[in-house]
Amino acid sequence: MRALRLLVVCGLWLPFAASAQDLRALARLDVTASSIADVRGGVEVTLALSQAVPWRVLTRDDPRRIILDFQEVAWAGVSPKALGTSKRVQAVRIGTFRPGWSRMVLELTAPLIVDTAGMRTDPSSGAAVISLRLARTDAAGFAQAVAARPSEADLWALPAPVPQTPKVDSGDTIVVLDPGHGGIDPGAQRDGLREADLMLTFAREVEEALIRQGGYQVILTRTNDVFVPLAERVAIARAAKADVFLSLHADAITQGEASGATVYTLSDQASDPASAQLAERKSREDVLLGADVTEKGDQVADILMDLARVEVTPRADALADALVEGLRGTVGRLHKRPRLEAEFAVLKAPDVPSILLEVGFMSDAQDLSDLQKPQWRAQVALGIVQALETWVVADALRAERVRQ
Repeated sequence: MRALRLLVVCGLWLPFAASAQDLRALARLDVTASSIADVRGGVEVTLALSQAVPWRVLTRDDPRRIILDFQEVAWAGVSPKALGTSKRVQAVRIGTFRPGWSRMVLELTAPLIVDTAGMRTDPSSGAAVISLRLARTDAAGFAQAVAARPSEADLWALPAPVPQTPKVDSGDTIVVLDPGHGGIDPGAQRDGLREADLMLTFAREVEEALIRQGGYQVILTRTNDVFVPLAERVAIARAAKADVFLSLHADAITQGEASGATVYTLSDQASDPASAQLAERKSREDVLLGADVTEKGDQVADILMDLARVEVTPRADALADALVEGLRGTVGRLHKRPRLEAEFAVLKAPDVPSILLEVGFMSDAQDLSDLQKPQWRAQVALGIVQALETWVVADALRAERVRQ
């Protein structure tokens, strides 16, 4: 028996068949039989899979991109470059998007719409080939395809899992650690290393250090290699009623030089052009990967959040200062300007002191070497623990003075 599943193509639902038994295992991509190529004014995508899977195609704008979701394809060992090149596709990203779902994103240089899409399954082996034909269109035709996309509620029958909320009234300081990037968004990459992997490892080490210290409950925004939208990371911290939100990164810069740990707080005016570009790029990556980060024009909500930030901003500034001193005391080597500001979307929780920590820069040889050393990371984790210990006491005294 073959179970009917549904395929979304630019808002249209098309049936296809897949073995219910096969769907419990990961499909694998045969790179040698797969390709992305310019053909007759359009683009053809061919993906050869070890088995049939539920899948769908979406059209998104700003920037223009075609998104393919699969349930689920293992991308291990697959490089997007191995699929070929296209003048009409300027970038291809693959990876885990959320638990149980994989994603491929085709960033377009010109408006294209889905002309044909389908899956052929070999009845004897169960292997499948997905064929996608993208045809040229104009801006109006592309906009129409985008407008026809299904709602997020239709796309995801089940909500994304949220880390377990800590116990109430424990008296512990609740710290949400946010390992940057993940899944389809690997972050910076150097010498076969991915920022997403390095920061997940480091977040777990900081979690362990805080638990050993005692007096802390720690939540990670992700515990595996999965994509989590920026807004959802903030929502996790707010839902947990976090006392501290700490986003961990190790970026790479393409212009100029940067090295050493850097502590960022939120500001609509960046400290320097490099900080502004960094914040803009991280927000743009969220859009590229399909997350809806559109801000709603609710003036009352904006006013209330601004009022909340009046109280939170000095607390975040004090935490940032404590982190600089804590890291200076344990690792010594910091960025030449270790305290910076930028408009990072992930720092916009109005009621949680939020910090973005660039642990180091993967574009710097020394930083990249340090990031791979457990002993060095342990010193950074110790600096964070000591900073939090200092800040928790000072913040409690500040709150007491406010009450009086």
